[in-house]
Amino acid sequence: MTTPTSFAATSRAIPRSVWLLGLVSLLMDVSSEMVQTLLPLYLVTGLGASAITVGLIEGLAVATAMATRLFAGVLSDWSGQRKPLILLGYGLAALSRPIVPLADTVGWIAGARFLDRVGKGIRSAPRDALIADVTPPELRGASFGLRKSLDTVGGFIGPLVAIGLMLLSGDNFTTVFWIAAIPALIAVAVIIAGIEEPARQVPGKASERPRLAALAGLGPAVWAVIGVCAILTFARFSEAFLLLKAQQTGFALAWIPLVMVLMHLVYGMAAYPVGVLSDRMGRHGMLAASLVFLIAADLVLAMAQTPAALVAGIVLWGLHMGFSQGILATLIADRAPPEARGTAFGALNLATGLAVLAGNLVAGVLWERYGATATFLNGAAFAALALIGFVIAAKRER
Repeated sequence: MTTPTSFAATSRAIPRSVWLLGLVSLLMDVSSEMVQTLLPLYLVTGLGASAITVGLIEGLAVATAMATRLFAGVLSDWSGQRKPLILLGYGLAALSRPIVPLADTVGWIAGARFLDRVGKGIRSAPRDALIADVTPPELRGASFGLRKSLDTVGGFIGPLVAIGLMLLSGDNFTTVFWIAAIPALIAVAVIIAGIEEPARQVPGKASERPRLAALAGLGPAVWAVIGVCAILTFARFSEAFLLLKAQQTGFALAWIPLVMVLMHLVYGMAAYPVGVLSDRMGRHGMLAASLVFLIAADLVLAMAQTPAALVAGIVLWGLHMGFSQGILATLIADRAPPEARGTAFGALNLATGLAVLAGNLVAGVLWERYGATATFLNGAAFAALALIGFVIAAKRER
């Protein structure tokens, strides 16, 4: 049985670099959510963009970074150095922040989102590989869950700050976007001053170059997890559509970011305990539960006509995130060879990036042509498909 004492002991045992990477994620997510919770509304109400345009910008931002995601993981394995790529990735995201308040066209917004997503593509695989490098196997679920929980604390704080600033500034989007740059710059400073790499990392031979052929050596167990992740990500399209749904159900403009506050609160409260429990009870049950939560969330949101119904759907969505995101990363860390962890996480990010592109475009088209109900019902159908695929893969593995 897991007790509060054992949770505390686990927290103390988690390496310092994992805590610092969690702090960096927290700060960057405060910045990101201050922008992202308002950006779809700014595009639609301020710049006259359509739901299809919102979905296209979100999808293309991910698609343009996909090659970067994979290459960054391969390069970090070959060089044996994760920190420089992590710093570059977070640095590009921080650089993108001032572009948003200066933008007066959809094209500039798309450019800022591109730069931000390229930064995320560069940092994601090396960061997750570094967590796997410094964490013993018996603490992997807890470590990945902790980073996700701290990340979602940022997702909780960011929208609250955005709400306060919107109320204080009279719904001035530009003011919020400028202030969002501050926590991003602090995150970069934490990386420079605090993150250390383990001495045991061994770079590739000087005569070799990073090769994508390393993908072939990941093994079927890794690819099975990546396949399930891709289907799941297609089903779980951008949270931008949750914000648009909130507007439909009667939320005032300044209070719509509360949707992301609630989702991240539930997500953050679940992710770390679920990670700790997965170290003791196994990963498969947690991931299966997450898919059930996603199916339920999509069905509730498809039918939601009132703020109360929307809140129920958002809670279920947050539970899905808490039960899935840290577990999926842990499954990759469990199965990938140590010398190819960056490559494995890069392949995961590539596959999910493709799925996000397709999922956002489909969601946008369905929203414009058939309404929100069709968008969320489509998500429920693909979540059910992911659940079936996961059950089959788990049975074959056993």
